Amino acid sequence: MGVAPTPPPAATAAPEPPKPVDPNAPLFGKDAILDHYSGKAGLTVVASDKFITAKWDRRELTIEVTPDAIVAMCEAVKEDGYNFFEDVTAVDWYPQEPRMQLTYHILSHIRKERLRIAVRLDSSDLSISTITSVWPAANFYEREIFDLFGVHFTGHPRLTRIMMPDNWEGHPLRKDYPVEGYR
Repeated sequence: MGVAPTPPPAATAAPEPPKPVDPNAPLFGKDAILDHYSGKAGLTVVASDKFITAKWDRRELTIEVTPDAIVAMCEAVKEDGYNFFEDVTAVDWYPQEPRMQLTYHILSHIRKERLRIAVRLDSSDLSISTITSVWPAANFYEREIFDLFGVHFTGHPRLTRIMMPDNWEGHPLRKDYPVEGYR
């Protein structure tokens, strides 16, 4: 009588358990962020066509939205627990289009999380709604960006120059501004 062959050990071995997901691993793209942060109010508000892209990298979330969604996004993240408006900055990507990028930095002290909301503006329409109704502390920063970059904040309570003299021509932090000024 013969002996039945024994199966190789690999055939009977149990499959390996799935590796745990690293919470610090970067995530890129709208779909990956929406899947990972499905319970966040700020993301559900802009989950439509107003949400352009997002990334989670180095333990910070960056969301890019369309210019007309900035006020709704700020209101939603404030309701979601982000309680501190840190600042808003601008970058001129001239000659690239969209030309201007505004980046809003917002914190949650309770969660110890930082959020960045980015908006890009074409040079043909350098205007965006003010967020001073959500965070009054944005007043100074928006005036500074208006003065130095020429971005118009619609609905701002007092959009005047803050750093340059009132009779100054142009916006000195634009990349197409002459190095020695206008002559």
